[in-house]
Amino acid sequence: MKVVVPPGKYVVAVSGGVDSVVLLDLLVKQPELELVVAHFDHGIRDDSTEDRQLVATLSQKHRLKYEFTEGKLGSGVSEDVARQARYEFLQQIRNKHDATGVILAHHQDDAVETLAFNVLRGTGRKGMSSLKSTDGVIRPLLGYTKKDIYEYARANNLLWREDSTNADEKYTRNWIRRRLLPRLTRKQKRELTESYSAAKVRNQVLDEVVRAQLDDLRIGQGIDRKKFIALPYSVSSEVMAAWLRENEVQEIDRRLIDQLVVAVKTLPPGKKISLGQKFLRIKANSLELS
Repeated sequence: MKVVVPPGKYVVAVSGGVDSVVLLDLLVKQPELELVVAHFDHGIRDDSTEDRQLVATLSQKHRLKYEFTEGKLGSGVSEDVARQARYEFLQQIRNKHDATGVILAHHQDDAVETLAFNVLRGTGRKGMSSLKSTDGVIRPLLGYTKKDIYEYARANNLLWREDSTNADEKYTRNWIRRRLLPRLTRKQKRELTESYSAAKVRNQVLDEVVRAQLDDLRIGQGIDRKKFIALPYSVSSEVMAAWLRENEVQEIDRRLIDQLVVAVKTLPPGKKISLGQKFLRIKANSLELS
């Protein structure tokens, strides 16, 4: 196994699990990288301090800067909340150290799981390719399987910790991993992976078209409501989703998009719709997010 990351300073997320331990081992072997190890303790498991201690030991072994925080989220936290809290922490560490980006240990099996997870949630075409590398987030293990990672870890005598919550099927991802994916044949998994790769290319093209349409609707910090209403429903749905993502609205799915598109086209001016920490404000001639 080998990863290639452009030279620079990066925050590498290390949980203590086999994926991130292997990632760190691969990265320290690559020259011209300045790494800051970041560990987020969700506070979900009683034994999570042992994960933190392992990551601290690895950081010391490789003489790397080490950052951690305790989330104290509790055992009943949702997957979305836990993920968002972790990403916010990683972004804070990236800003603190003025790093080029964050490196994550997602692999090929994660991509297939995410595809299945998002299809079940109804996230539309974006859910078919949501795990990818971007300018600020790098996922260099996407070309490798979980089997590849375990083989590398054992061959290099690496130490890691297994997360006991990975067996808890109240989490949708775990149910997919333990119940759904094992039922798939090797051919079906390969076809899913190919679908994932094809979706990434297709989405890049469609994103450019949608972005151009969104730019045409802009009025100051909002968008033109009358022009939005005039769009075909399928196009207005894509534009709405792109606008929400651009403004960092969380937990976007098909149900939310449908609700907002209908609201924009039917509700009178002055109405506002809660989107968690933000609001969509419907005015006579414009739409605004605040």
